[in-house]
Amino acid sequence: MKVIEYCVDEKATCRLAANLGLLFKKNGLAGICIFLKGDLGAGKTTFTRYLLKSLGHVGNVKSPTYTLVEPYDLLGLNVYHFDLYRLADPEELEFMGIRDYFNTKSASLIEWPERGGDLLPQADFVIDIKYKDEGREYTIEAFTDTAKSYLNDFQRHD
Repeated sequence: MKVIEYCVDEKATCRLAANLGLLFKKNGLAGICIFLKGDLGAGKTTFTRYLLKSLGHVGNVKSPTYTLVEPYDLLGLNVYHFDLYRLADPEELEFMGIRDYFNTKSASLIEWPERGGDLLPQADFVIDIKYKDEGREYTIEAFTDTAKSYLNDFQRHD
């Protein structure tokens, strides 16, 4: 199941992220894993920034390009924002204890998930961002039963 949204500008991207944030506030975020895909500069971190703010984060959202992960305490959960762009080898994730991040008391947003190999869990959602005309096209795809029910709810209320 998937939803395709076109965002003409950053304001539209903010609205899309806020709508997803409302969905997570209503249905829960515990244990959810979101992969963010797209070319360099497509807007993965910008989308993540707006999503985290819609979930209640106040302050800056730093790109974890060099640190690999930035933690946030939101909705009573540990929400982790990963950026694996600079990862040289998926085995580096083992050294940081990557498996400990994925549990029912956390949620994860992972940029460049293809660089994590088999060490990442199955994504509940994959958000693929592509350049289109002057804006961006967001394809939000659900891969688990939970994600499919969320996305169905998103389509009914969007």
